Amino acid sequence: MQVQVTAKSMQKRALSMLKSAKKHHHKDPRLDFLELALHGGQMGFDAILKMVDELMSVLKREQGSDDTKKAYCEAEFDKYEDISKGLTLDASDLAKAISDAKETVQTGTKEIADLTQGVKDLDKSVGEATVTRKDENANFVKTLADNSAAKELLGMAKDRLNKFYNKAAFTQEEQSGNSAESFVQTEAQRHHHRHQQVEADMSTKPKGEEANGVITMINTLIAEVTHDNTVLELEEKEAQAEYETFMGDAKSKRSLDAKAITDKEGTKAGAEATLEENKLAKKEKTTELMETSKYIMGLHQECDWLLKFHSTRKEARTDEIESLDKAKSVLNGADYSFLQTASVHLRGSK
Repeated sequence: MQVQVTAKSMQKRALSMLKSAKKHHHKDPRLDFLELALHGGQMGFDAILKMVDELMSVLKREQGSDDTKKAYCEAEFDKYEDISKGLTLDASDLAKAISDAKETVQTGTKEIADLTQGVKDLDKSVGEATVTRKDENANFVKTLADNSAAKELLGMAKDRLNKFYNKAAFTQEEQSGNSAESFVQTEAQRHHHRHQQVEADMSTKPKGEEANGVITMINTLIAEVTHDNTVLELEEKEAQAEYETFMGDAKSKRSLDAKAITDKEGTKAGAEATLEENKLAKKEKTTELMETSKYIMGLHQECDWLLKFHSTRKEARTDEIESLDKAKSVLNGADYSFLQTASVHLRGSK
């Protein structure tokens, strides 16, 4: 009888262990079934021990699954959070590159417009300078021709006056001389104010002195015309030199500006191409970042609860497994006690 009491005591202890296992929030119907089986005693201990082993195996597998899932979640969070940070940084860099490219395009557009307008203004200045130079040269040629003609006429008048005063015997030559004198005076009208006193003196002098005065005046006029021609030629030479210098400078500047326009157009085209590439890249990065963020949100939904309660669940399972293991040990002891009880009954029957 003492052995049977011991077996029942072990059965009660096993039930206590099962109840302890049920306190750890692991709702497995097999715990209730095991408890019921121990209460009713309708199953052999071998079957109950087998169920305990299976339940312990399930708990270990579940814990292994949790551990695996936890490692997976942590690895995925680390991986995709790094990816998210990289994509965010890439998107930020691309945004800056886009801003820089836009600024380059805008600056290039303005610089090209300014250079193009400068070339137009230069071409206009060249055209105006060319027209002005042609007009100046035409005036020079005309004035020089007029002055040359005047010098020729003055020379002719001088010759005729000399003949007139040196050969006064012939009336016809005198009349011709008077005509020459009248012609000279007509030519000298533009110098009237300068030579007014000379002409007045001539009218009061004798004929010989009058001749000398007129010839002197003609020589003065010829000298002035010659001087004017010299000044005109010098001014024409200087104007032509200035024009040629201006044209050379304008040609050089136009060539440089045209090259600058070509270079800036190339830079602008490159910036525009880069801008479009960066826009497309940023769009792709933004889409990828959105997909990554969406995936991370899914990870949170999938993993947050497990990561938060992993330690609690592991501790609970560990306690459950320990309680079941203790219950199994108790049941193994009870089974041994029953075997002892059976042996006592057999000896008593003899």
